[in-house]
Amino acid sequence: MLEIEEYTELQKRPSGRCVMTQRWRSLWFLHASFDPQVIQALLPPELTVDTFPDESGAERAWLGLVLFRMEGVTLKGVPEIPGVHAFPETNVRTYVHHHGTKPGVWFFSLEAANSLACKIARRCFHLPYHEAEMSVLNDQDIVSYLSKRRSNGVKANGSVRVGVELLSPKPGSLEFFLAERYLLYSRSATQLFTGMVHHVPYSLYRAESISLDETLTEASGIPTPFYKHSMLSPGVNVEVFPLQAV
Repeated sequence: MLEIEEYTELQKRPSGRCVMTQRWRSLWFLHASFDPQVIQALLPPELTVDTFPDESGAERAWLGLVLFRMEGVTLKGVPEIPGVHAFPETNVRTYVHHHGTKPGVWFFSLEAANSLACKIARRCFHLPYHEAEMSVLNDQDIVSYLSKRRSNGVKANGSVRVGVELLSPKPGSLEFFLAERYLLYSRSATQLFTGMVHHVPYSLYRAESISLDETLTEASGIPTPFYKHSMLSPGVNVEVFPLQAV
């Protein structure tokens, strides 16, 4: 784990002009821990896996499965387009840094139920998006997620019960380490990029997993995870900023 200042510095809103706005809703964060060397072997050479100690005090890499719904996905200044601006999304991710600074997120895969959004994200943000049949359903205190990749049937299906609200995660806590990430890394064939997002800190709730059946991690070459950390957020409004070459 890096110095806490490296994480909190990225919470400040970037000075540039955002290019897109989004609303992230009904986020289910599931996390498993791994030997850092296992995850490091799957990363591009420019990046180093970020770690946080588990309950025994051992430094661990953390793999996240994040299921949610996107709304209001629009270019800055452009009206929302019906049928395009809202869709479910699921991502498999881990946490990294670049030469000991700028902690961020590395995505192994992203699923979205919108073919145009997938094409734009692959082309403009160099992110490994896949088109999928997906749904997110809220029924009182239970949220259910369905996702099946159109190309090969890789899936992530599950349901979760909302628990009690957590205190706002403090810098230095595991919840802050896992949720409060404002920088992503992506890579073209020849170049590493970073991209910033900005939003208020998450409101987080404990989450009781009712069911989960997923093959996304296996499809990314990751050993079968044991998800031991689960939390939910009703969501945040997000500003997206342009990619920058590293």
